[in-house]
Amino acid sequence: MAYKNYYEVLGVARTASDEEIRRAYRKLARKYHPDVSREANAEQQFKDVNEAHDVLKDEQKRALYDRYGQDWKAAAEGHPPPPPNQRVAEDFGAAGFDPSEYPDMGSVFEAFFGGPFRAGRGAGGRGGQDSGADQEATIELDLEEAFQGGERSLGLVDPNSGEQKQYKVRIPAGVRAGQRIRLVGQGARSADGAGDLYLLVRLRPTEAFRLAGNDVHTALPVTPWEAALGASVTLRTLDGSVRIKVPAGSSSGRKIRLAGKGYPSAPGARGDLYAELRIVVPSELSPEEQKLVQRWAEISSFRPRPEDAA
Repeated sequence: MAYKNYYEVLGVARTASDEEIRRAYRKLARKYHPDVSREANAEQQFKDVNEAHDVLKDEQKRALYDRYGQDWKAAAEGHPPPPPNQRVAEDFGAAGFDPSEYPDMGSVFEAFFGGPFRAGRGAGGRGGQDSGADQEATIELDLEEAFQGGERSLGLVDPNSGEQKQYKVRIPAGVRAGQRIRLVGQGARSADGAGDLYLLVRLRPTEAFRLAGNDVHTALPVTPWEAALGASVTLRTLDGSVRIKVPAGSSSGRKIRLAGKGYPSAPGARGDLYAELRIVVPSELSPEEQKLVQRWAEISSFRPRPEDAA
């Protein structure tokens, strides 16, 4: 299957922000919609635009696509990546270079870097010598683990012995899905040395937090009286628990924004945290509680459904 550059499909740069991607998608979706477009091949263009947007709007999908190109789905499912020379062809294609102009990938490397290409061998400061092959594995982290970082013990199959081996891995604070952590010299070994082991980061979804771009979303359970009267309540964040104010007269779905409490976006910068209120009620009421709630219902003129006002 030919490499499909989703950034070119949407007409945006590889560094495009989420908002730039959304704007480009909306513009092209209107332009190529089969019901209104008179453009040639509008139906296929519309499909390509939707496919590109579906991948690039999702942080984890986009990170895998940036790393693996057309093989991002296979990588997401844990399948081995394609051979190195095939990956190189995709990477050059993404940059606007046509590898078909060269008879083999070795000539590509010689043309651009002045040296031979050794598929599957370790590199990175070894002066071009043959050494063990680099290896890649996956490490899954909760959002809180990725945010905090720190040292972690990880059990993986040793690429040389095939036996289970414990690795001590230092997780950089604020690591993102799709980034790789390099363990120098922990890849496959040969007579001339050892390659490196690269850990591809995946973020596990959790009930507590959801990441959208650099913003973090979480649910905040409140009682009916806290929502109605207002209250100071405890909210769990990536930094720990904080006290926040619930405004009086709040309903389920209301979002309270905590600026700068989201996920790191750049050194010294972070997104925001949004706490969505969810009103919860007791599963059982005491006789006194039932009387009070019944009395509230009788004296209140509030009607959330207009059709019940009559």
